Amino acid sequence: MEYEIYKDGEGKITEKKSVFIAAVASVKTEEEALEFISAKRKEHYDARHNCFAYIVGEQDECVRSSDDGEPSGTAGRPILDVLTGAHLHNVVVVVTRYFGGVLLGTGGLVRAYSQATKEGIEACILLEKNYGKKLKISMDYTLLGKVQYILKERNVFIVDTLYDADVTIEAYVPLEDVDALEKELVNQTGAKASLDWGDSVSYGIAEEKLVLF
Repeated sequence: MEYEIYKDGEGKITEKKSVFIAAVASVKTEEEALEFISAKRKEHYDARHNCFAYIVGEQDECVRSSDDGEPSGTAGRPILDVLTGAHLHNVVVVVTRYFGGVLLGTGGLVRAYSQATKEGIEACILLEKNYGKKLKISMDYTLLGKVQYILKERNVFIVDTLYDADVTIEAYVPLEDVDALEKELVNQTGAKASLDWGDSVSYGIAEEKLVLF
C-alpha cells in the first residue's frame, strides 16, 4: 500500500536536552518542497540544524535528503528511511534541532532524527493511495436500483448522482476492478446503461470525500 499526506503534522521529542521538531507536509513538486524547507529555516533561524528529506513525483522521480551540518548519514538519510518505510509519497520533512549541549554520538543522532520523524508522521492524517478510473453511468431510472446495488457490493466510491431525463452516476473504480465491473454492468442491465470511462487517476478517500492526488 502507498500513502500520501492529507493533513500536515508536527512532532517533537527531547533527547539529552536537545529538542527535535519534525514538520511534515504534502507537496506536489520539488519547488514546493524547497519552499517548505526554506520557510522552516526562516522560522527556526536560531536552530543549530534544519535537516530534511523529501520524496516527490508520480514514480518518486525526485528524492533528496540533507544532514545540514550533522555528521554524514546521521540525519537526512534516517529521515528518508522513515518516509520510505511508511510508504509515503509526495512528502517533505524538516527536522529542526535545538542543541542542548550534550553530544549524542552517531547512533544517538540516527535514533533521534528517526523518532522525531515518526512523531511528525503520527501527527498527520494519511490517506491510502488508490489507482483507478472515473466512470459515468447514464441509465433509465428503472435501472438505478440495480446499478447502485452492484456498485455498493464492489465498494465503488460514488461521487455524485445527477437526476435529469436519465440518471447519471459519477464514480471512481479501482483499476483492478474496471474490467469485471464493466462486464457485470453490461450483463445485469442488458447493455442498456451507458458507460463512459475517464483517464486513470490516483485518489484517496477522507471524511467521506474523494481527494485526487
